[in-house]
Parts: sequence; C-alpha cells; structure tokens
Amino acid sequence: MTQFTVNAQRFDPYKTFKFRVKWDGHIVAGISRVSGLRRTTAVVEHREGGDPSSSRKSPGQTEYAPVTLERGVTHDTAFEEWANKVVNFGAGLGNEVSLRDFRKDIVIQLLNEAGQLVLAYKLFRCWPSEYVALPDLDSDGETVAIQTLVLQNEGWVRDTSVVEPHEPALIPG
Repeated sequence: MTQFTVNAQRFDPYKTFKFRVKWDGHIVAGISRVSGLRRTTAVVEHREGGDPSSSRKSPGQTEYAPVTLERGVTHDTAFEEWANKVVNFGAGLGNEVSLRDFRKDIVIQLLNEAGQLVLAYKLFRCWPSEYVALPDLDSDGETVAIQTLVLQNEGWVRDTSVVEPHEPALIPG
C-alpha cells in the first residue's frame, strides 16, 4: 500500500524541521517552533428510554486548541505589532483594541527536505491571547532569547490545493 501517490518510492514520512508561517500574505521571519494543530470534540451521552442498559454517544461542540509560535528575539516587530492590536497599553481611551483587524487568518506550510511545499493548513480568525516579548534572562545561561505568541483560533482546514510535488533526484554527471 503506497502512502505517497506521486513519489511511490518514498516511505519516510515528512520531517518537522522545515516549515513557514504566513499572515497578511507574507512569510513571518525566524519562527523556530509551531505547536501542533489540535481539535477536540465533546462527547454527548444520551440514553433511549426503551434501552436502559446502555447509552448512546454522539459528537458535541468542537474546540480548537491555541497554537503557539516561537522565534528568536530580533528587530522584526511582527509579533509585537499583532499583539498590540489586541491590547495597546497607554494608547488612550477608545484606542486600546484594534477591533477592525486584530483577527487574522494564517497559513502554516510544511516543506519536504528539498524545500518543496507538501502540506498547508489555513487557520481562521486567529488573535494573540498571550505574548512574551522577552523571556527570563539569565547571566549564567547560553540560550537564545525566544519570543512567544499564543494564538486563539476558530478552526483550521487543510489546504487541498497543495498537492504532493515530484521530488527532485540528483543525476550523476
């Protein structure tokens, strides 16, 4: 049974280390980690009056887990600018929240080892519920300073227009 229709010789699943995140039509620079896409559907149990010994189960409300983006601290202000649209401390009465554009649709793209686009997911009506501008600082540490943006979302779908690409092959010269 072939898992890859175009590249039938491929057996390895895609790796997690090549990806991009886009919003406002642009790739956001430097993102090093994206949490997984998760949804949970509640179970509604009910019982029929004529069958008292067992219950039935049906799907209830579906919840979409927040998505966390992480990247090293740089001079790029994309995370901060979006977070400020939700709450802009000191902006003045009536200007604390940018109601018109604090929500964005984003796209998460997975690339194969050759850098070809292989999967994409569209996340809808995202907004930052948590922003870490600067992590804990430690003079004894040797780690990179990481910014974090936690995005609430109202659902996601796979972009079916992205299809499996023909993978390149090195031809000996």
